[in-house]
Amino acid sequence: MSGALRVGIVSQARMTSTRLPGKVLLRAGADSLLGWHLRRLRQTGLPVFLATTTNAADDVLAAFGAAHGLPVTRGDEHDVLGRFLLCARQHDLEAVVRVTSDCPLIAAELITEGVARYRAAADPRLYLSNVLQRTYPRGFDFEVFSRELLEEAARRATLPAEREHVTPYINQNRSGTVRLAHLTRATDASRYRLTVDTPEDFTLARALLADYNAGRLDCEEIIALLAAHPKLVALNAEVEQKKI
Repeated sequence: MSGALRVGIVSQARMTSTRLPGKVLLRAGADSLLGWHLRRLRQTGLPVFLATTTNAADDVLAAFGAAHGLPVTRGDEHDVLGRFLLCARQHDLEAVVRVTSDCPLIAAELITEGVARYRAAADPRLYLSNVLQRTYPRGFDFEVFSRELLEEAARRATLPAEREHVTPYINQNRSGTVRLAHLTRATDASRYRLTVDTPEDFTLARALLADYNAGRLDCEEIIALLAAHPKLVALNAEVEQKKI
């Protein structure tokens, strides 16, 4: 692995979310949730790709990609792992940053730091993330891993949950040869929830983006904003994360 390693961000999206259908194209202030997500990812300077399904319901996401210069890979709705591999192959990626499109306030600087650490390690068996040891708000999640690990997972992962959630085969170290690394924050801020999976989540995201200009704030500024406004945090404090 070299300094010229081709790393791309792949974001997964679909319109048929069970708890909030069509959520990624809901408007929050000046843009859609997916629009804000894309803006923030592009701050990394890395190429960004969208992985969606072949379902007719997701034609609108392919159209979004075409309108925003965002390359789109389409595949099976339930085999998200297969979609990621197809995208990596189509664009000759040597390493992938996995994110999900329901994170409109995702932090570019965390991804940049994570990718820098990943490149410096020069280890194709490395998996680096901020999700296994969670100290950042849910909604800043990212994972970095090699095409080699992705190919291996696609060959060997057989459980439906492993195919749907992309990385369990890798980050559970099913092969026994993966090295895990963690990007953590000195003070735990994992109690905050910035992902959008329910109407309550959307109410918070819309308030942050439309009323508090959060789309222009970095990770630490957003955490400080939440700490200063407990009434905002209360908007989705009762939401339970879906279990894998």
